[in-house]
Amino acid sequence: MPLRPLPAPDSPDAPASVELQAAERHLLAFKPQLPSTDALIPYLRQIDQSRIYSNYGPLVLTLQSRLQDLFGLPANTVVPTGSGTAALMAGILAHAGRPAPERPLALCPAYTFVATAAAVRQCGYEPYLVDVSPDTWTANPAALLDHPMLARVGLVVPVCAYGRAIDIAAWEDFQQRTGVPVVVDAAAAIEAVADGRMHVSRHLPLALSFHATKAFGCGEGGCLAWADATLAMRGAQTINFGFLGSRNSQTESLNGKMSEYHAAVALAELDGWTAKRAALAGCAAAYRKAFTAAGLPLDTLITAPDIASNYVLYRLGEQHVPVAGLSAGLARAGIETRQWYGQGLKGHDILRTVAADTLDTSDRLAATLLGLPVACSLSMAQATRVARLLAHEQDAGAPVTPAASMAHPKA
Repeated sequence: MPLRPLPAPDSPDAPASVELQAAERHLLAFKPQLPSTDALIPYLRQIDQSRIYSNYGPLVLTLQSRLQDLFGLPANTVVPTGSGTAALMAGILAHAGRPAPERPLALCPAYTFVATAAAVRQCGYEPYLVDVSPDTWTANPAALLDHPMLARVGLVVPVCAYGRAIDIAAWEDFQQRTGVPVVVDAAAAIEAVADGRMHVSRHLPLALSFHATKAFGCGEGGCLAWADATLAMRGAQTINFGFLGSRNSQTESLNGKMSEYHAAVALAELDGWTAKRAALAGCAAAYRKAFTAAGLPLDTLITAPDIASNYVLYRLGEQHVPVAGLSAGLARAGIETRQWYGQGLKGHDILRTVAADTLDTSDRLAATLLGLPVACSLSMAQATRVARLLAHEQDAGAPVTPAASMAHPKA
């Protein structure tokens, strides 16, 4: 009797082991891992007991306190929010307010995720895109001091690209010298803040995201961090319909509060965050070993602590195969990659007509940075497979093809 062919991995007849092997071969650009049900149960029971589900319940207040301890901040300087975008909008409205007619523009780095520009527009400003520094990947405050549009600028939003720490003191100096409010989009930068590589300012707010794709996540959430408690409470008022101590709405506002359920996930995430960070560090270490073994230059690999640990970036040479071709080739081999910021803000239809400076560095970063698969559970064999495929592409000088000899290395 002839042997029966092995069923395709997606066939309903495939055994569990084949399904597992297929899952291991198919690598996502990022595979989130949030706290387990068992880790959440103690916090969910507290919600059952309190019967408070939103509006600054006890779990949100506990999270606020623990984040302040994590960041080394005094009481009432962290405001948990329903999303990172809500935190950014709260920072803008609390610090800069709505734009004055003569200052409608917000200077934004062109190389960032679209949420930056979306928050700016929701607060009434029109984004004006500036190029980023090749060293910091965000706008250069010294260069912006002489920007030709500065007289029409009512807001500047520097971004911690990929969670990179930026020079907060330089932005404080820019704000003091120009009088233009600065609000930092630090969406992915919780590790930089927690590790002391970037300080939380008394003079300008930082917005952090706790989205599931971040190194610290609760599904959807974030916080506003502002080392002046009085100013931070202005942010808290902004996310609560303008209420503060009364039912009288007194400021520009939105509904951006964090629910008790998301706070439960965030608290459980804090409980296990040391182990999660270690697992993500292991993922980065696996890539470093795999790149070395594959003969790939380590300067083409960018990992934590230079960027947030939820990212691993591959830097293509400028004469390399186009990033889209490399990504497509890896996809054919079952490896998902991502240009996390796409082509930059100018690449989005909704922003194609916004005014912008010359964006040489932003365009170069968009064309040469590719996000590789990241997971707490990423194995050495999986990292080796990715590196071998990248090395094959580099040697061939053509888009990757899923050669069987390299697609599933044994390691």
